[in-house]
Amino acid sequence: MPQQPLADIGLIGLAVMGENLALNIADHGFKVAVYNRTTDIMRKFIARENPPGGLVGCETIQQLIAAVKRPRKFIILVKAGPAVDAVTQQLIEAGIDTDDIVVDCGNSLFTDTIRREKQYADECKFFGSGVSGGEIGARFGPSLMPGGDPNSWQHLRPIWEAIAAKVDPKTGKPIETATPGHPVTTGVPCTAYLGPNGAGHYVKMIHNGIEYIDMQLIGEAYWLMSNLLGLKAPELSRIFATWNQGDLDSYLIQITADILQQPDPMHMGDYLVDYILDTAGQKGTGKWTSTNALDMGVPANSITEAVFARFLSALKHERIDASKPLTGPTPSYTGNKEQLINAVRDALYCSKICAYAQGFQLMREAQKEYNWKLDFATIAAIWRGGCIIRARFLQKITDAYTRNSDLVNLLLDPYFNDQIKTGQTNWRNVVSLAATNGLPAPAFMSAMAYYDGYRSVRLPANLLQAQRDYFGAHTYERTDQPRGQFYHLDWPEPSRPQIAIVKGAGGGH
Repeated sequence: MPQQPLADIGLIGLAVMGENLALNIADHGFKVAVYNRTTDIMRKFIARENPPGGLVGCETIQQLIAAVKRPRKFIILVKAGPAVDAVTQQLIEAGIDTDDIVVDCGNSLFTDTIRREKQYADECKFFGSGVSGGEIGARFGPSLMPGGDPNSWQHLRPIWEAIAAKVDPKTGKPIETATPGHPVTTGVPCTAYLGPNGAGHYVKMIHNGIEYIDMQLIGEAYWLMSNLLGLKAPELSRIFATWNQGDLDSYLIQITADILQQPDPMHMGDYLVDYILDTAGQKGTGKWTSTNALDMGVPANSITEAVFARFLSALKHERIDASKPLTGPTPSYTGNKEQLINAVRDALYCSKICAYAQGFQLMREAQKEYNWKLDFATIAAIWRGGCIIRARFLQKITDAYTRNSDLVNLLLDPYFNDQIKTGQTNWRNVVSLAATNGLPAPAFMSAMAYYDGYRSVRLPANLLQAQRDYFGAHTYERTDQPRGQFYHLDWPEPSRPQIAIVKGAGGGH
């Protein structure tokens, strides 16, 4: 007799994220059929785990398909890129139907998701969903960013809303009390349908770009206080823990406080952070955000600066060699300690506002480019819990876009405008101190450059346009004429020194 379908959903890929997401789904009472290319990994996982919803182990793709109820739903959690296409082709060749839903929950580039939805349209419903929160989030409640066919979403929605992180409906704060077998079942789920084709993976990409700049800003705050005040890890930990009680309350600030108080296991009395090599890795999603900003002409300079900061950190050997001939000031600060700590806090918050303004400005432009209708209040709301950038601050962004869904830039919202006005003197003082003491603070500096550029009625681009017209006849617009009218001047030849031309000399310009 044919196997009777038992599972509500199938999952392919039992690495850390796959295992934890499968257990999360099962904890909420859904039966999950699981498959891994290496069968032994699947067998060990099934033998080790037995959640209430139950797991169905499958040794072949055919068994997986047979185990899932129609319309079949399959989560793919494999490495982004060719592996996603390979697994999708396996499912198609094994006999899935056109109404079956294949959900890519990996960190795929959104343009790949757009392409896959079209490419596989005659064989299945291809769907993209960003997942943020790491392995703990996957296990107990991630932020989920789904995008694709709206009819497919209706089939996925009960599972996605069940397994997503939850926030308190009154405060917007995450509800974090889940334990294995005892999931959170109350609160507002941190997931919502975001739009067609690649919208979900696009929003996840922006999340990751913001994550890059958030981390860089925190790192610069740590570095400035370390070098200007000579503070050690335990005291820095207490400062970040204090900040976490106020407007800067966030997962990244919380874990920073935890990291800074972690003793080093190899050096008694010392702290681990002081022995970690200062070279940062990356998986490329921040670079995707920067590339997309460049492609669309959106000034996401702080996000891009955070990516470059990681590139610079990777040049460890070059930096060691360069530190010998390249000189700069020795950091020195003789002012009030508490005043500087408060100033760094304000600089961090003001820079954070600018960084998020850039991320949302990028999404605003993308919806025009890709024919989406993104709900920015909803996006901020689903980032309040589960994801890496979850923070109290995101409730303020939700409120801003709820008040005005057509808000052009977060900086123009009354709350954020007021915060910048309140904190910008301290922000400017911190940036000045970083520059005069030779301490790199590219994220603080680029955020301020963005703010000052965005608020400027005039910028030096008038001279730039004159230069472009001079050497390339690229035209310019005039301040005393309507926009859209372009002019070109036949510029006079510059005075040039007389030079001897040697006939027959080698080429080159």
